Amino acid sequence: MTIKEFFSFKNNKYFWKNVIAIIVLASVLIFLVLKGIDIYTQHGESVLVPSVKGMTEDEARIMLRNRELDCAVVDSSYEEGKPSGCILEQNPAGGDHVKRGRIIYLTINSLNIPMQTIPDVADNSSVRQATAKLISAGFKLTLDEPVIGERDWVYGVKFNGRQLMIGEKVPAGATLTLMVGNGTRPPAEEDSTNVEEDNSETETNTEPDKGSTTDDSWF
Repeated sequence: MTIKEFFSFKNNKYFWKNVIAIIVLASVLIFLVLKGIDIYTQHGESVLVPSVKGMTEDEARIMLRNRELDCAVVDSSYEEGKPSGCILEQNPAGGDHVKRGRIIYLTINSLNIPMQTIPDVADNSSVRQATAKLISAGFKLTLDEPVIGERDWVYGVKFNGRQLMIGEKVPAGATLTLMVGNGTRPPAEEDSTNVEEDNSETETNTEPDKGSTTDDSWF
């Protein structure tokens, strides 16, 4: 059989009918597969993600479900001044387009205020040094409480009227009070100084009397 006869439809019509049938069947199968993938992946269909920042988890869940979306809380952090349990971050962000059924991952404000160790400033810092350390650590300060001691020297830190121990923890961002020396001496030191001054005066007054007695003995 020559090449011309092989490609002749008249001489090999059954062969060519099978080839054509295979091509058509393959085309139909490819079309159906691609269509099925589009339907399964919702190709070309998306929904707008709403912003749920500042909402509670329940409020966000209702809003997202109305958009055929779901949500899950995956993390928490603490941000002062915002309600406990409110949403701080979301991923994907509001304004993004995603497919229906997509899970939106949420970060909420911690339900419990985290505890934080106060910096060691008692009896080793001036008021300026202690103030800088505490503010940089995120704490707030009220008016200083004056105590007996060296001026502008920090002798302790108070929280809610109670003096704190070294290494003690308080709520993050708490308001603290510094116990600062007012420049006066403790009573014991003042009494000791007065006694020394009195003794010095007594010795001074006694010396002339001895001299006078000695002079009288010559006569």
